[in-house]
Amino acid sequence: MSDDEISTEDTMRERADESRVKLWLLLGANRLVVTGVLSLAFFGLFMLGAALDPSFPAMLRDRTVIKTLFASMLGSLITGVTLVVTISQLIVSQENGPLGEQRTRMSETMDFRKYTAELVGKPAPADPSAFLRNLVDATETRADDLRAAVDGSDPDLRDEVDEFVDSLTGNAETVREQLDGARFGTFDVVYASMNYNYSWKIFQIERLEDDYDDVLDDDQREVLDELRTSLTMFGPAREHIKTLYFQWELINLSRLILYVAIPSLLIAGMMISFVDASTVTGATLGAANVLWIVGIAFTITVVPFLMLTSYVMRIATIAKRTLAIGPLILRDSQR
Repeated sequence: MSDDEISTEDTMRERADESRVKLWLLLGANRLVVTGVLSLAFFGLFMLGAALDPSFPAMLRDRTVIKTLFASMLGSLITGVTLVVTISQLIVSQENGPLGEQRTRMSETMDFRKYTAELVGKPAPADPSAFLRNLVDATETRADDLRAAVDGSDPDLRDEVDEFVDSLTGNAETVREQLDGARFGTFDVVYASMNYNYSWKIFQIERLEDDYDDVLDDDQREVLDELRTSLTMFGPAREHIKTLYFQWELINLSRLILYVAIPSLLIAGMMISFVDASTVTGATLGAANVLWIVGIAFTITVVPFLMLTSYVMRIATIAKRTLAIGPLILRDSQR
């Protein structure tokens, strides 16, 4: 069995075929920082476009151009804020329901926590990062049990199990360090959980059972089954925490957009009502001052949309990279 068949890259960064900068922009960077970067890029491109069109500053002498530009932005802002409020209502509505549904949710949550406690041998933590860390610890403990169970068995089986366990424990140590101290509400918990390649590990257990069906004894099969159980517990736990994170982020996004929409609406209204070429005269750095004002004001009015873009980029990327639950590999770079 070749190395490529027994193992794959574990962390998300190793499995991804994108550049480090792209992953930082999509996932790692603070969303407000990304919004700021996008805003600066938007302003720079706007001013560059104005510089490439010498007639544009002259067009701004006609107040109709400024009014048309910001009137359209005013309508877009109102529509966008209404959409954000609708999203917030949908998120809140998911938390509402009759007593029976709430009792079912509570019962299913407590059942999962009870099963987790039986798996790890102690009460399941309430903190999401500690909860995932306990599951990772459980998989590592059972992986060590598997290594001990096949010691002295078939040499090929022992070699493959040694390589598999080394890969699992190395991945577990990396994820454990990332989860240590990670606080829910930040991206750190979800990012660390995405770095645990549990689905590939489940597939490897299934492959080992099939390849060595005539070699494995009952005790070894039981150890493999216990390891598979601990790995399958990690999947729904990660999905649940990811879902809570999505709701958390969308609520934050809705609130932030409402905050920035008010000054954006005010600036758009002021540009429509008060600003024309006679409001400011002169030039700075070779560009008319009215052009600087229009460029800055226009950038501010699109900040809510740039903020929406920065948050949706992360949420959509997470959703795509965790689309499948269980041993299904969707990305070519992991095959």
